[in-house]
Amino acid sequence: MRESRKDLRNLAIIAHVDHGKTTLLDGLLRQTGAFRENQAVAERVMDSEDLERERGITILAKETAIDFEGVRIHLVDTPGHADFGGEVERVLGMVDAVLLLVDAVEGVMPQTRFVVRKALAHGLRPLLVVNKIDRPEHRAHAVVDEVFDLLVGAGATDEQLDFPIVYASAKQGTATLNPDEPGSDLRPLLESMLEHAPAPEVDVDGPLQFQSVTLDYDDFIGRLVIGRVERGRLERGAIVARLPEAGEPETFRVTKLLGARGLQRVELEYGLAGDLVVIAGIDSIEIGDTICAPDALESLPRIDIDPPTIRVRFSPNDSPFAGRDGRFLTSRQIGDRLRREAIGNVSIQVEATDTPDTFVVAGRGELQIAVLIETMRRAGYEFNVSRPEIIRREIDGKTCEPVEDVVVEVPETFTGVVIDTLSARKARVVSM
Repeated sequence: MRESRKDLRNLAIIAHVDHGKTTLLDGLLRQTGAFRENQAVAERVMDSEDLERERGITILAKETAIDFEGVRIHLVDTPGHADFGGEVERVLGMVDAVLLLVDAVEGVMPQTRFVVRKALAHGLRPLLVVNKIDRPEHRAHAVVDEVFDLLVGAGATDEQLDFPIVYASAKQGTATLNPDEPGSDLRPLLESMLEHAPAPEVDVDGPLQFQSVTLDYDDFIGRLVIGRVERGRLERGAIVARLPEAGEPETFRVTKLLGARGLQRVELEYGLAGDLVVIAGIDSIEIGDTICAPDALESLPRIDIDPPTIRVRFSPNDSPFAGRDGRFLTSRQIGDRLRREAIGNVSIQVEATDTPDTFVVAGRGELQIAVLIETMRRAGYEFNVSRPEIIRREIDGKTCEPVEDVVVEVPETFTGVVIDTLSARKARVVSM
């Protein structure tokens, strides 16, 4: 029997790149006491990877949890760049609502359209946060109209169009329901989450169902599996079964069960339906696999991810300077590392070629491939990379190729040069 868990909310924060998602999350963690009073905390604390801090963007989706007025709020910080859209697509199945963050100056941007369509397709109701209203040139009311038009164009339902609005300054840690009345803290935003984000409607007493959404690794524990308990109760030490996409079920014991509390992961005795938890005990699991009770084998639908758009070829470094900087030089080492990446990142695909030492790696965009290259280089791998190629697909009997939405802001004197340059690449001007 399904029931509403009033003590829990699950939300994802979605937005265009650099609209302030991670900064807002910093403020929410401070507001709810996740940091000690004298604790030194880095800016954008959820961007924990070196490349994320250097580039100033979120690359991997990360989950945290805060407590407010007796309710646990799970928040998932998602990437803002389209190349990492696979991270957004797979975590939307874990949440029941989204915080749609839009810059009060820039307004709706290309990635805003992408994440909104994905959220609406999952049936999620948005809670609009118009950020950066502390900037004097903000146009908050116009941005709200832009978001409404975007939702209408994306086919939102009447319920989704009736979205609540909160105006915020993530940098100052304030929020208000009226842009003309400055806020003093983020309490209005937290209260809006409790009021408008639906509590999970789940079956706590049914047989266990849990889906693997994200994979992580711990040097001491091993493979970590992050996901949501869809039904029943998941206990530490329990014997459960993994249902792969193909093949026979595999039973294993849950050796560790963890949950997010602020920036920490704490051990749990059990997780109920609706909870976002981390489990350990199996190394062979893949994203999308279902974990369930051995006597009730029932698989959940696999996670649907948009296909890759570009590909490159990786091969061992054969230059005269090979072996001077790296430690991992052979095709076997490079292939193993690429296959590990494909296990944890479902938007990356790795294929062997007719040449034994060459691998085709397909991804969502040049930035995603560049991040993979830089991550491997810093880990001590040496390799050659070919020039990127677009991936053409047959759709309704027609050969199609990927396109990109481009937004360019330049002084008026350079408009002609920009248009000429883009026209040479078959660009079409939509608006000026």
